[in-house]
Parts: sequence; structure tokens; C-alpha cells
Amino acid sequence: MTFNDESHALMFTVVVEFHIQPAHVQAFREAMVNNARQSVANEAGCHVFDVCCDPADPTLFFLYELYDSAEAFAIHLKAPHFLDFDLATRHMVQSKRVRQLQRLP
Repeated sequence: MTFNDESHALMFTVVVEFHIQPAHVQAFREAMVNNARQSVANEAGCHVFDVCCDPADPTLFFLYELYDSAEAFAIHLKAPHFLDFDLATRHMVQSKRVRQLQRLP
């Protein structure tokens, strides 16, 4: 996708930064990648769910998500796969920052 990709213009954007306890990095990574794959595959309103990790700091994860709307994101937060992920990883998280934005055309 490029910046000028009109198919994703004005979409509801969520960016999340996680710091994970070092002992749980691999388990969190696997759970997060699974959550992202299920979100794109099973949620009609979720179009992009990128999971990134800082190569210099493996405890730092960054998510970039594109949804049709805030309502589609609310549906994501109630999806069984997300609820399972959240419960399974909650104890692994040192800190979490969520920002909700609007992607510009």
C-alpha cells in the first residue's frame, strides 16, 4: 500500500505500542501475529493489521491497524479471538499506548 492508495483514504486508524516483559516476548509475538491474522481474515471492517517489532529492542511491538470506522474497531474489541488474545497476554504487558487516528487521503 502506498500513501496515495485511495482505497484506504479516511479510514479509522489505530496505532498501538506495547512494551513486553522480556521473558514473554516470543509467546506475545505468536499470540499477536495470530490475533492480527484472524482480525484481517474474519472481520469485514478490518483491512490492515500490521505487527512490527523493533530489531534493537525485541520487547517493543508496534501495531498499525486500518478499519472502516470506529464502530468496526469496537466490533474488533469484542471479537472472540481478540478477547482470547487479551486474556492470554495481559500479564505479559509492561506498558501499552493506544492512539486512534484518521488516515488522510
